[in-house]
Amino acid sequence: MASANVKEFTDANFQQEVLSSDQPVLVDFWAEWCAPCRALGPTIEKVADKFAGKAKVGKMNTDHAQQTAVKYGINAIPTVILFNKGQVVQKFVGVQQEAAYSSAIESASK
Repeated sequence: MASANVKEFTDANFQQEVLSSDQPVLVDFWAEWCAPCRALGPTIEKVADKFAGKAKVGKMNTDHAQQTAVKYGINAIPTVILFNKGQVVQKFVGVQQEAAYSSAIESASK
C-alpha cells in the first residue's frame, strides 16, 4: 500500500482495529484480482491521508479475511463500510467518488 495512512485489516485484528476503535473506521473490502478494487485504491489513499488522526482508513483482502467478509455480507467487491463505535454506519458497493467517503466520515465524526 502506497500511503502510510492506509491500514491493513485482517480477521485477527478486526475486533481491535475496527470494532473497538474510538474513531470512525472506513474499511475497503477488496481483492487483488478485482480491477475496480485496484482502481479504487488511490481514492482510498486520498481519504486516508485527508483524515489521518481523525479516522482510520484501511483495506481488507476478502481472499485472506473470508470470515469477516461473510459476517458483513460482502458479496460484491469493492464494498466499503464505514464503522463508528463498532456499528456499521454506511455501506458503499462499487467504486464511489472521494467526496462520498469524506462526507460519510465527517457525518460520523460529529
